[in-house]
Amino acid sequence: MSDNSNKKDLDTASATRQVVETLYRQESRRVLATLIRLLGNFELAEEALQDAFIAAVEQWPRSGIPESPRAWLVSAGRFKAIDSLRRRARFDASLNEMARQLEQRFGDDRSEVDEVEDDRLRLIFVCCHPALSPDAQVALTLREVCDLTTEEIAKAFLITATTVAQRIVRAKNKIRDAHIPYEVPSLKELPERLDAVLRVIYLVFNEGYFASSGEQLTRSDLSAEAIRLGRLLLDLLPEPEVAGLLALMLLSESRRGARLSAQGEPIMLDQQDRSLWLRSLIEEGEMLVEQALRSGKTGPYGVQAAIAAMHAEAARPEDTDWRQILGLYDVLLRLDDSPVVRLNRAMALAMVQGEAAGLALVDQLLDDGELSDYHLAWAARADLCRRLGRYEDARSAYGRAIEQANQAVDRAFLQRRLDELPKSE
Repeated sequence: MSDNSNKKDLDTASATRQVVETLYRQESRRVLATLIRLLGNFELAEEALQDAFIAAVEQWPRSGIPESPRAWLVSAGRFKAIDSLRRRARFDASLNEMARQLEQRFGDDRSEVDEVEDDRLRLIFVCCHPALSPDAQVALTLREVCDLTTEEIAKAFLITATTVAQRIVRAKNKIRDAHIPYEVPSLKELPERLDAVLRVIYLVFNEGYFASSGEQLTRSDLSAEAIRLGRLLLDLLPEPEVAGLLALMLLSESRRGARLSAQGEPIMLDQQDRSLWLRSLIEEGEMLVEQALRSGKTGPYGVQAAIAAMHAEAARPEDTDWRQILGLYDVLLRLDDSPVVRLNRAMALAMVQGEAAGLALVDQLLDDGELSDYHLAWAARADLCRRLGRYEDARSAYGRAIEQANQAVDRAFLQRRLDELPKSE
């Protein structure tokens, strides 16, 4: 009988541990976001989160899984934090006062655990606060919102784990010392603050979609994290430009399976096997584009998504409506007049008015020096010269592009294009 009882206890403990592990994967970021709001301190909240889950593993096999596990974990975490502060108060009297204030604030009121989704939105805006450096915003968002480890972030951006850890620590210290509020910005502040959040999410997506350096041209895990963040943000804050960014990422991601050759080299858009494009992502992206455009408040991400949708709608490269795409680039220029946007517009112009017209704009950008270190600008010039039969100019431009490219696979692709040029004009 005793053996059966022990086996039953072990089975209960094992089943409970599996439930806790599932809860950690699904709920830990929500619980952490609430604990950060309640405790006002990242480190204390992270420690409380771990203590709460340890307590669940120890107590739930005896007491049973609570009706609201997330509320239980938040409550357990906050009281574990107070206990921790009490223990440390022997060495730092100020912590005793902090514990007293937290106890006084909480009392027996459990209503503070009911704002979980608002807490997640608050956490995103805190991690992307403009007072933090762009590198710190990205690192802190991936760590606190996405739960990536410092090692995973370091691997993604080809830097050391120590560097990532330092960025995160400095960001947390800045939040604490500058008293950055844990809140969603006011309507007046929202446009500027939202732009920072969207920029961080898109930066993470782009690093996964077209890595800036390293051996791999793409990182699907980073792109997936960015899309997950985009979905979360749209659920929490259904603004048109949030829908536009999510649409842009989905439409871009739909082409992932057709973007690389078996050797890992990029395949140009007009040469991709369009049967490999994921229609489910395209349909969702197109729906979001329509939603953003109907709002009448379309921003740069929404317009870029509309351009991506035009490409997705074309069953064959020759079916692409380049005139409409060129018009969309004209709209985008009014919203975001950047050298890269002008480069992309130049390539669209080449499809409408001919290669010579596009080349003139590309040369102007290169002469101005704004894109002289950007390998894709030189690759664009090389391609236009090749199509015009100016092979010596194309050779020179391919050479510059190869010099500027950071990716080994990019250099291999450009070298192959160079080798394919006719030997003489």
